[in-house]
Amino acid sequence: MATDGDGGARHTLTGLLVDFGGVLTTNVFQSFRAFCVAEGLKPDAFVDLLRSSDETRAQLRLLETNQITAEEFGGHIGPLLGVADTVGVMDRVFAGLGPEPAMIEAVRAARAGGIATGLISNSVGSNIYDQAVLDELFDAVVISGEVGLHKPQREIYLLGAERIGRTPERCAFVDDLRENCAGAEAVGMTAVLHRGVERTLPELEALLGVALGAGPGSG
Repeated sequence: MATDGDGGARHTLTGLLVDFGGVLTTNVFQSFRAFCVAEGLKPDAFVDLLRSSDETRAQLRLLETNQITAEEFGGHIGPLLGVADTVGVMDRVFAGLGPEPAMIEAVRAARAGGIATGLISNSVGSNIYDQAVLDELFDAVVISGEVGLHKPQREIYLLGAERIGRTPERCAFVDDLRENCAGAEAVGMTAVLHRGVERTLPELEALLGVALGAGPGSG
């Protein structure tokens, strides 16, 4: 069951799997809105398209699993949004992202404290990953476009747990999307729905039994 900051059951786990965009970075939805404003669109135009169009969501899954390119996805969404220049559009969609230092430090502290750490990320055709940071923070990395799977497919969570040498039941999983947390819970992981470091870090400290820097003023 996702803890979601609600004071749910606590138990010590030995693996930590986290999402990238929106967890180790600043809020992805803020980046989406900044893109829309810069393009002269309504602030929520991109999110509204994803929510309302089955075809666009299907195309996104193809992008996440490296079956189409970012330029092909841009060619799909551009006319629907009214964006004339679709070259590099996904880079522009994610241009507003920056690192989330408190969450990065939390993963670093978890790994230093003996917790096996891993990344499970749905890639989007935009090069938002810093390989040096990934190497420092994680024992293993699972990126959808490299493995041909995507969250919330159960296989991607099982692969993440396997790669860090833990059973799913011994893993905490952090994501900013409810459906991805639900996917983790379905294979036995303890999911934390990320809604800011001030809520996520105390939850993880309780689950992992490791000090992660959660305290007054975090985030």
